[in-house]
Amino acid sequence: MFNRSLNVAKSKLFWQRLFTVVFTSSSLLPNFGSQPAMAQVTEYCQLPSAAVQEKENLRLSALKGQQDAQTRYQNLVQKQAQELQECRTRTWPKTQAIWLRLYPCDVQPGTIDQIMDRIVNRGYNQVYLEVFSDGQVLLPAKANPTVWPAVIRTPGSENVDILATALQKGRQRGLKVYAWMFTNNFGYTYAQRPDREDAIARNGKGQTSLYVVDNGSQVFIDPYNLQAKRDYYRLVQEILRRRPDGLLLDYVRYPRQAGSDSIATKVSDLWLFSPATQEALFKRAQNYKGLDLIRRFLSKGFVGAGDVAEVDKLYPQEGEPLWQGRILPPGQKSILSATDRQPLLQWELWQLAVAHAMQGILDFVNIATYPAKQQGIPTGVVFFSDGNQTVGQGYDSRLQPWDRFPATLEWHPMAYGTCGNASCIVSQVQRVLSMAKPGTQVIPALAGKWGESVSNRPSLEVQMQALRQFAPQLKGVSHFAYSWQYPESDNDRKFCRTR
Repeated sequence: MFNRSLNVAKSKLFWQRLFTVVFTSSSLLPNFGSQPAMAQVTEYCQLPSAAVQEKENLRLSALKGQQDAQTRYQNLVQKQAQELQECRTRTWPKTQAIWLRLYPCDVQPGTIDQIMDRIVNRGYNQVYLEVFSDGQVLLPAKANPTVWPAVIRTPGSENVDILATALQKGRQRGLKVYAWMFTNNFGYTYAQRPDREDAIARNGKGQTSLYVVDNGSQVFIDPYNLQAKRDYYRLVQEILRRRPDGLLLDYVRYPRQAGSDSIATKVSDLWLFSPATQEALFKRAQNYKGLDLIRRFLSKGFVGAGDVAEVDKLYPQEGEPLWQGRILPPGQKSILSATDRQPLLQWELWQLAVAHAMQGILDFVNIATYPAKQQGIPTGVVFFSDGNQTVGQGYDSRLQPWDRFPATLEWHPMAYGTCGNASCIVSQVQRVLSMAKPGTQVIPALAGKWGESVSNRPSLEVQMQALRQFAPQLKGVSHFAYSWQYPESDNDRKFCRTR
């Protein structure tokens, strides 16, 4: 226990040192009725099978045009919404959310009703609805001013606003519906635009994320690129016009790589080689010596004693090389030889490069969350609890600085551990809670199914019980995903199949 606490303390101290001087972003804004019966719900606020079947029968009858069934169905929906609200006030956790993706086939009459009914049946009172992923946006094709294509492009459905429909149907059932969006991952379609080539992140090996992610669909952008910022800001504004109950930012990081590449150990591993990122990095120099050494380090991956000596000769009027975040020890003079100074300079340039990459993510989060903040819409960030770790002299390739996300945002750590029991899942949540500032709302995301183990993870019941025992102060938990709860239905919806 002592060693674990010591490791947490060391981790905190490391990141504090890495960000000793907080970088100043050039700009955070772009330019431009009835009482419920206690017996009607089971543990976890799930509805009994009889109530579920009654509601489904009424939904199907209403779908056939039976007016009496329609009235009874709507009354039952409203009644169960009240029961759910009452149950969640006395049941841990107060908020139980589920992640949901919609498909073009879901425009069929009654489908959204069925999906939202099933979510209520399982005791959920929030939905995280995917509105931007894989380079597609959940906006009507004819009312989509963004640079991404609409999810629904079926002829005759150009004006269908399935996002607005899902918000309406969810709220009728007492559900809060968050808009869940990919963030730094703009999707394959964005990479196909010749006018956005400079906005794509590149490493020092000449690669974009298309070359390092197996499925070839993930395209991560340069978070310092002004065009990328404007494109995403416009997207967020359009989503918020539908007034979701919250905004959830996912993929707030760089690509996850495989094998030895999963650890960034040298500057060429970092996503620093697109124009805007480089320009912003050069601006961190505070004298000509600093600028020259940053350029050399970026181009070669190191600086030698000869580089240090040459820079000294080029700018004799300057003292030590300086850049943002570099703090010289008191009394240090440039009296040491270039050979003596080189190791420290090279190490500090490496720290600068890593911190610069991470700061790009933090600045992008500030931009992405600004419209929601202006409208008073709650916003959360989704992350891996181990996405900010150091490994030896290297860093997790995702460079996800979640411990630097503002405490004013909801924190949604993905506790997806696979160790056959709940211990590793609890451990992941424990790490986040240990690093969160007081007042931070932490809402862990669990993966699994009710009543059975999946992918070496215990059932959701087991995970929930373990989490409650460890951290009863948590006010919310989410479950990934609806498709895991109803895999056959999810597959049918993809292909417009009916049973």
